[in-house]
Amino acid sequence: MTRIGIIGAGGRMGRAIAAAVEDVDACVSGGIDRPGTAPEALGDVPLLASPTELAAASDVMVDFSSPAALAAHLDAAAAVGTPIVIGTTGLAPEHHALIDEAAKSVAVLQAFNTSLGVNLLAHLVRETAARLGTDWDIEVVEMHHRHKVDAPSGTGILLGQSAAAGRQVALADVAVRSRDGITGERPEGAIGFAVLRGGSVAGDHQVVFAGEGERIELGHRAESRAIFASGAVKAALWLAGKPAGRYTMNDVLGL
Repeated sequence: MTRIGIIGAGGRMGRAIAAAVEDVDACVSGGIDRPGTAPEALGDVPLLASPTELAAASDVMVDFSSPAALAAHLDAAAAVGTPIVIGTTGLAPEHHALIDEAAKSVAVLQAFNTSLGVNLLAHLVRETAARLGTDWDIEVVEMHHRHKVDAPSGTGILLGQSAAAGRQVALADVAVRSRDGITGERPEGAIGFAVLRGGSVAGDHQVVFAGEGERIELGHRAESRAIFASGAVKAALWLAGKPAGRYTMNDVLGL
């Protein structure tokens, strides 16, 4: 039975992951959360003292916490040799550099979104973008609950990167993340982002390919956080025992 350690066990995703583990051949080895977290905040998940202790008690760890804590979690995973799934969003280039370094000594799977449906959508977006010319405008539209702190969402960025990869360009060179005032005509080849926030939306994402006289819309609606939790557990089970390296949800799906 695979022992899964949960980083950020007291949060919404941490609790959802603990529930998802009950449906597979695995068990929760323990959890950690922010300093000062009361044990009862983790429910039935045992509260451990440190990332290193959690790594030692686990076959694989799942991290849905915060970018600020990522370095410590990667250090613990690498020191003990415990694979780690990173679902934390809002990561900056320096965080990805840390992941690259850790992946030299331990298996690391980083995902902007652990939903199997979203990752299949990203694959379809890439394939569509590869087959349509730059005369087809691409817009990424995403909506999340009012409490989300990063924008665009990690999933929105994933979809933008997929579209850019299909066109064999860097997203940073073609992304338009905001529009206000007199912006002028839309540049050909641009990939635009529209961000909506409100209510309790778990996550809606749509990629619009707008051509002359026709439009293709590819989308995904998350109705519950349970889909992200079950995908994270599936990723953890797949990653346990893998050799050092950097992996993605595409590897889990065999894409």
